[in-house]
Amino acid sequence: MCGIAGMFDLGGERHAPAGVVSAMAKAIYHRGPDEDGYLERHGLHLANRRLSIVGLADGQQPISNEDQSVWTVFNGEFFDYKDKRKTLEAKGHVFRTHTDTELIPHTWEDHGTEFLQHLKGQFAICVWDSRTNEVVLARDRAGICPLFYTTVKHGGADWLLFASEMKALLASGLVERKADLNGLNHIFTFMAMPGPTTVFQGIRCLVPGRYLHFKLGQTTPEQATAQKTYWRVEYPDRGHEDYGADEKKVVDGFEEVLYAAVQRRVWADVPVVSYLSGGVDSSVVVAMANKAMGRPIPTFTVSVNSKGLDEKSEALATAKHLGCSPVVVDCGHDQLRAGYPELIAAAEFPVIDTSCLALLHLARAVHRNGYKVALTGEGADEWLGGYSWFKIRKLIGWMDRIPGVPLGFAVRQFFQMLSGAPRFPRATYQHSLDRLGGPNGWGDLYGLISTNKLRFFTGDTRAALVGRPALDDLEIPLDLHRWHPFNRQMYFGARVMLPGHLLASKGDRIAMHSSVETRYAFLDEDVIAYMAKLHPRWKLRGVLRDKFIERKVAERWLPKDVAWRTKKMFRAPMDSWAAVHGGGAGETWIDQVLSPDSLRKAGYFAPEAVAQARQRLARPGGGVARTGLEMGLTGVLATQLWHHLYLDGSLCDLESKVDRS
Repeated sequence: MCGIAGMFDLGGERHAPAGVVSAMAKAIYHRGPDEDGYLERHGLHLANRRLSIVGLADGQQPISNEDQSVWTVFNGEFFDYKDKRKTLEAKGHVFRTHTDTELIPHTWEDHGTEFLQHLKGQFAICVWDSRTNEVVLARDRAGICPLFYTTVKHGGADWLLFASEMKALLASGLVERKADLNGLNHIFTFMAMPGPTTVFQGIRCLVPGRYLHFKLGQTTPEQATAQKTYWRVEYPDRGHEDYGADEKKVVDGFEEVLYAAVQRRVWADVPVVSYLSGGVDSSVVVAMANKAMGRPIPTFTVSVNSKGLDEKSEALATAKHLGCSPVVVDCGHDQLRAGYPELIAAAEFPVIDTSCLALLHLARAVHRNGYKVALTGEGADEWLGGYSWFKIRKLIGWMDRIPGVPLGFAVRQFFQMLSGAPRFPRATYQHSLDRLGGPNGWGDLYGLISTNKLRFFTGDTRAALVGRPALDDLEIPLDLHRWHPFNRQMYFGARVMLPGHLLASKGDRIAMHSSVETRYAFLDEDVIAYMAKLHPRWKLRGVLRDKFIERKVAERWLPKDVAWRTKKMFRAPMDSWAAVHGGGAGETWIDQVLSPDSLRKAGYFAPEAVAQARQRLARPGGGVARTGLEMGLTGVLATQLWHHLYLDGSLCDLESKVDRS
């Protein structure tokens, strides 16, 4: 993995302003502390910060083809590098390095704009062809590697800037620091930033499976930033899924593609380790990695010191069974709370899910122990129905089958009434149904969470956000009705939660903050394709047996109790940490960013509503209503903290990334 950055004069004539791209690269030093590299030509300046994992001695970027007419900077890994290299060499291409980056210019030479169909792995890419002045910026299919861009006017020219992280764009000094209310709407609707909208005005996120393609000297900013799709997940039309009458054949097929994915991901020129929780996903990845490597893989487990949330004992039992040497990372409540500002700084947007703090400590431990690469079991829940909303939808789905009788809507309104949360009008609910292609368990759950917009935002901000449904920004395909309702739910989990939350605030940004690359077997292209074609019964059997096909495979690799262990929603304890406390140094910055003065200064939230919520959470209690309120107040805290770190710097005593001199 690496960090990439650069800028293009869309007119193709001017040199980049001195010091801008180097400042951008410096801002993402943590992504590539091993070495850097630059390419400067008329109309462009490219940069790379390298975390050397493949081709250690000769993989410095930018890298070109044989005659230096095609150049690239690249963040990621191509796990089929050795086979693809042999194929390209057989066609006459000459390789001068031992790094997978070199696949890019040679594949471009052969296939032009279709080259992305021939690249498999996790990646964010910039390609420049000097012969045609064509530029391509692209992101992998699942969204593992991030890529952001913006356009600015400078020196009479239109410039396009891109980078692996938004902090690099801000470090250019050419991008105004200003909040995008639509992006904050996404945070309070989805608990995620799925893109293309971000929380910074003018900065866009390249959506997974998409690319930008333009020619210098022949394009406008609008044309250059028009996202094009080269891939999206495809499910069979409803009724045409693979029902899988022969169970052994279906399970054998899934085991084959999953093991091949793990086998590809243990390849590197540096040692590889694995995350290990108490769940089936990481456990089966570790078991397969052991076989692929011919020896036990080192494992890293986070222990959240809170009753009901700690999976240490289960993880250690699995590690012992598989013969692995475990490293346990202990995280207490105070330790996690103290690290929250660092989490927001790394993620670059308000993160409501506090479990991400534990992943921050886990990646740091991997780096501290001298490793750069970690396997992870993330991604199975998104593609195999592992989340609670799939089960809830199956339980209440019958209510939506009666034409003209809105029982499902009535039940949701009833739960909102019990929670004490404000309610959206039915027209808003109906609009969401239309955009989702019908009733959707994912939409039900996050519809409840999004009521916090009504509770906390100030009047003007609330009116602006409620009047603009966040789903409208996702550019949702219009033909989702063709798919089975279960697969429609999976699509939205993968479109929103996977790149916008799991991979952003638990994956790349958090791991690379400690210079660690994470690899995802369940997000392999072949694994995704295999899972997508199966009938939903292979994902959720009955109401309770989620990830059914994965668990059938896991029975062959793990003890049965591990294969069928009930999923825990892994999160760090909140325990009303944003509630009113008795004081103390640990809460100083929390009280400061949630003070009436700071709330008015940022301008997003109503001080009275925040004060009431803090007082309410200071009292003992539990249940769905309390959890929803805690998540809402955590969102307020996260947004205030993000505003301080990136936009203002005056809301509390914490160090900010804003130069106020």
